Amino acid sequence: MKKIEAIVKPFKLDEVREALSEIGVSGLTVTEVKGFGRQKGHTELYRGAEYVVDFLPKVKIDVVVPENLLDAAVDAIVKSARTGKIGDGKIFVTSVTQVIRIRTGETDEAAI
Repeated sequence: MKKIEAIVKPFKLDEVREALSEIGVSGLTVTEVKGFGRQKGHTELYRGAEYVVDFLPKVKIDVVVPENLLDAAVDAIVKSARTGKIGDGKIFVTSVTQVIRIRTGETDEAAI
């Protein structure tokens, strides 16, 4: 099993969720986060004063998938989250050694 953490622009969340749903991914967790990468924030104008926004709003999507769905899930996220502009985000893939569903006690792939 693999855990995919994708950090994307907030307005792309629905497209990513739909793309994952189409390939059979049934559950995910979404967290509102702030951060910056190469773009290092940006400058905004508010009531005539210019100020720097260091941390940009993003959403982090966490999803655990069986290994046979990994490539399709990553591809779905990339295609649905890409705008072609700086700040599109990142995807991190890590191994998951154990999953337990608290309600039923199911483990590993049965618990996903």
